[in-house]
Amino acid sequence: MKGVVFTGDRQLELRDFPDPEPSEDDVVIEIKASGMCGSDLHVYRSSDEALVGKYIAGHEPCGVVLGRGASVPERVASAGARVMVHHYDGCRTCSNCMSGWTQLCDEGSVVYGKSGHGAHARYMKVPARTLVALPDALTFKTGAAISCGTGTAFGAIERMGLRGGATLAVFGQGPVGLSATMLGAAMGARVIAIDLVDERLEQARKFGADEVVNAGRDDPVEAIRELTGGGADYSLECSGVPEASAAAVRATRTWGTVCFVGMGARPATYDVTNDIIRKQLTLLGSWTFSAAGQRECAAFVAQRKLPVDELFTHEFAFGEAEDAYKLFDTQTTGKAVIFPS
Repeated sequence: MKGVVFTGDRQLELRDFPDPEPSEDDVVIEIKASGMCGSDLHVYRSSDEALVGKYIAGHEPCGVVLGRGASVPERVASAGARVMVHHYDGCRTCSNCMSGWTQLCDEGSVVYGKSGHGAHARYMKVPARTLVALPDALTFKTGAAISCGTGTAFGAIERMGLRGGATLAVFGQGPVGLSATMLGAAMGARVIAIDLVDERLEQARKFGADEVVNAGRDDPVEAIRELTGGGADYSLECSGVPEASAAAVRATRTWGTVCFVGMGARPATYDVTNDIIRKQLTLLGSWTFSAAGQRECAAFVAQRKLPVDELFTHEFAFGEAEDAYKLFDTQTTGKAVIFPS
């Protein structure tokens, strides 16, 4: 089979790999949809020889079970079962691994698509314990989104303890932020969406945002305070831009909660005394989700019939990977997906 490998400095290759065979406790998945995520660009753009040129890319896998190892029960991975992957592995014995948070493994984790072979290929081999069932009501594209971006938004909202009727300000309306807008609205929150791009704000309205703020034209802190009479109950920062992180803190009311999921290259600066301490703010970080959280997100999306597929603005065939990442690198698109073959 061929797999997409990032070779450094915005270059990639389609390389030949042997078709994977399942080991004792592994399964082989036939990939039906492989999502493209903003965090893929960190590797795509990198020149770090320790990071590039080794592994098949893609950490949003969704497909069907093709084969399983001798010790994997059929009830866990029956042939043809529709599955997502919790895209990490760890030591499997520390408390974080045992609780489904393998990305927090005490010994260090494998991240499929970065430090282990990912889903930009026809087949992918993973430990059976990483499988998460894909509900029949969901498409493979939706499953790919839940496998990272949409699942990340769900995990952050759950971590904040969002209450129905509360105000949620979502900074950044890329795929993760749009997912948060959609999920927050479905949970009964009044959602304020913030971005610099009008087209993304229009999409946010379609996904349930009650109010939108273009931070390129209006001060988001002043706008949110005016819309809420003092500040948002919850703010979720999805862009990784330090100015947005600072605005999220300042736009949140006294006793409010701020959660950060966007990972940026530059640090944000806050007035700790006035913006945090004297407002009794709760600040949280949220890194993706547990295996159980991924399952819960899929169930919520299926039950509420949320239009996650509408996050996708571009679809690519496997052979179009080079053009796909050149376009995705501009960060002017919505979510994108590769269909391996």
